[in-house]
Amino acid sequence: MEENVKDTVKQILTDYLQANKHRKTPERYAILDTIYSINGHFDIEALYHIMEDKGQFRVSRATLYNTIILLIDANLVIKHQFGNSSQFERAYNNENHHHMICMQCGKVTELQNDELLKAINDSKLNKFHPYHYSLYIYGICNKCSLAKRRKNKQINYREK
Repeated sequence: MEENVKDTVKQILTDYLQANKHRKTPERYAILDTIYSINGHFDIEALYHIMEDKGQFRVSRATLYNTIILLIDANLVIKHQFGNSSQFERAYNNENHHHMICMQCGKVTELQNDELLKAINDSKLNKFHPYHYSLYIYGICNKCSLAKRRKNKQINYREK
């Protein structure tokens, strides 16, 4: 299954590059292959280190940024803006899902909720046909909430 997806996205990239008169470089295909080997979100720095660890291709961060933009334009990668952080994930064959972002530690958690998916899919969008959507829920994660409660207990204890 995974190899079929990789073959399909390589063909989509090839078609996109030909249609837009871009060069078909081995670096672009290596970056695409690496992205489609990652489950979940990643940032440019993580992608850079994954590619460095694989040792197949040494690509600069500039090449990664430029290729990511190209892959977004080809609808092969999705960009998310979580607070001050840009994160990416593969787009092809990736089910819609939602994100919970902790405003304290920045942790991003994916949320699958069938009721939300159904509500969004059943929505009448005035002849608009969505390709992809994102829902971001900002709050405080359980770990940060517990830490805050512990800290408040310590402060209250000292005041007594």
